[in-house]
Amino acid sequence: MAIFSLKGKIALITGGGSGIGKAIATTFAEQGASVHIFENDINAADMAVKEIHQLGLTVTAHNVDVSIYNQVYSLVKSIGAIGPIDLLINNAGIAHVGTVESTEEADFDRLYNVNIKGVFNCTKACIPFMKKAGKGAIVNLGSAAGSVGHNDRFAYSMTKGAVLSMTYSIAKDYLDYNIRCNCISPARVHTPFVDGFIRKNYPGKEEEMFEKLSKTQPIGRMGSPKEIASLALYLCSDEAGFVTGTDYPIDGGFIRLNGN
Repeated sequence: MAIFSLKGKIALITGGGSGIGKAIATTFAEQGASVHIFENDINAADMAVKEIHQLGLTVTAHNVDVSIYNQVYSLVKSIGAIGPIDLLINNAGIAHVGTVESTEEADFDRLYNVNIKGVFNCTKACIPFMKKAGKGAIVNLGSAAGSVGHNDRFAYSMTKGAVLSMTYSIAKDYLDYNIRCNCISPARVHTPFVDGFIRKNYPGKEEEMFEKLSKTQPIGRMGSPKEIASLALYLCSDEAGFVTGTDYPIDGGFIRLNGN
């Protein structure tokens, strides 16, 4: 069997319609997994499915709001009836710019509902199926912002710190059930979200700001979604069977080499 094979495994990937989630969905499908994309933006999900199908791979998209438990559980239950749920990637997330003073309560609640409650809902729904199967792997997408301070990222950093803490708790609680849980904490990754953020906030200075943001990583560039997907693949593979309860910064040296 090929190394890092996911053949025969069922994988659920939240926020799989674009960026990092789409790269993970593609990579897992390439490695033989039966991939299910959970996505609030069904148009993005359908486009991702179309592109992955063009590669001759299998993937299914589902329109679901991860912040609503009943929606999540109903969908997980239907997939679990097909076969054991082996892998869960809690990738869905939203960003926000602001300090504690400039963050409105509605913005705070919105980030909590997607970035924290979404992880809770999907994990809570999947764990019973993993327990029944006696195995499973969960990967949560955190951020370097969950470990170090970022200017004007109060609410976002709060949510990613919570994701990291949830990772440790889940890993500890389900050791006896052979369910592993790890966290990936990227620094800046070049996704469509980053391009849109720069266009919106720095019109006319897109190239200048892209270069500036790229250089905040000591390695001198942003990461690629494929690089994050490759790490997620390892953590979900049988080759990572001895790995649980760990946070993996993939940040071009941002956390340790920037004087933070």
